[in-house]
Amino acid sequence: MDPLRDFHPQALRIAEGLRARGEKLAVADGATGGLIMASLLTVPGALNFFVGGGVVYSFRARDVLFDQPREAYKGIRGPCKEYATLQARSIRDNMQADWGLAESGSVGGSAHPGGAPSGLSVVAVAGPDGFEAHTVLETASDDRIANMYAFTRNALNFLENAVG
Repeated sequence: MDPLRDFHPQALRIAEGLRARGEKLAVADGATGGLIMASLLTVPGALNFFVGGGVVYSFRARDVLFDQPREAYKGIRGPCKEYATLQARSIRDNMQADWGLAESGSVGGSAHPGGAPSGLSVVAVAGPDGFEAHTVLETASDDRIANMYAFTRNALNFLENAVG
């Protein structure tokens, strides 16, 4: 398994779709640990379609990247549709991009602070003209590395469909 080589053809297709419309993307990687962004950066000239993002793995990272008041998260415990959608909107807006992608999940190997089961990933996309969508993946696995790979594949698939 070589994730960056595996994900590269898909990253090229995503880049092509965004470049064709002159649109930019920002990403909030969660349980994927940066694999989504790393995959997109395998595309030469990624700066033409990718503005950046971050790995959201702590409350501090969340506060800095999303610049939302604590009240914005009231009643929301990730990973869930509401949390991922808030992240997708926030990363898009704070990075001044056209599209925002956020993944929030529980990869396994240790207890999730919110009590989410291992193998659960929620991906949300926020795009132009009020476009928002999400998807959920449940692997039912506690294999941390396999889940990171599966979560990244799911996020890239979802993103490709959304921007394609």
